[in-house]
Amino acid sequence: MTSIETLGFVSAFLTTISFLPQTIQVIKTRDTSSLSLAMYSIFTVGVAFWLVYGIIIGDKAVIIANLITFVLSAVILSMKIYNDVKLKRKKEVSS
Repeated sequence: MTSIETLGFVSAFLTTISFLPQTIQVIKTRDTSSLSLAMYSIFTVGVAFWLVYGIIIGDKAVIIANLITFVLSAVILSMKIYNDVKLKRKKEVSS
């Protein structure tokens, strides 16, 4: 592995692992009230595009990092959507 590839993998690891604490926090608490639905939606789509880009150019660091980041951000986004829908239904019932 070249030093440039090593730099790519280390960079990918650090940016990917940065999502782990947020994902763990959301799973443990089920609280997504302070998270932006727009931000996580746009981010998750962007990461999906980076994943496709990585597959097209055949860059393992880009593929692995974005696959893992996509899964983590999709978990958070899914829970955010679920909680927002649940809250909206709760408000409708109590009205």
